[in-house]
Amino acid sequence: MPTRTKLRAAALGGSADDIEHAFYEALQRGDIDALMACWADEDEVFCVHPGGPRLVGTGAIRAAFEQMFDGGGRIDAQPARVRKIESLASSVHNVLERIEVLTAEGPKHAFVLATNVYHKTAQGWRMVAHHASPGTAAEPAEGHDAPGFLH
Repeated sequence: MPTRTKLRAAALGGSADDIEHAFYEALQRGDIDALMACWADEDEVFCVHPGGPRLVGTGAIRAAFEQMFDGGGRIDAQPARVRKIESLASSVHNVLERIEVLTAEGPKHAFVLATNVYHKTAQGWRMVAHHASPGTAAEPAEGHDAPGFLH
């Protein structure tokens, strides 16, 4: 789907997948307005950046992303290996984010596991939570067939 169509989907509702695509595209461009258009306008939305505190509400989330984008910054995060749990009014996506980081030695990659939660609102699908793990230099392995006990 072309970029213009994806952004229109974010503005008009679209699907949870459309909102996720628009979110990562906005990160890659450093576009705060497009990024915030992906979020639900609810008091209890939250975001946890790798190693950071829980940010609650769109004001706190916007301020954190504005700081990241300050001076023309952007976040080159490419989503991969998406796992989804979907229902009629909510969708939970667990995403492996491949992030390119510029270092003195040139570009390097880091990997972050993120969980994005979307709800179907009166404005269409919107993000209500983004929670990202600390990054690793190596791509994490995929675990399967959980043991018969929790934790």
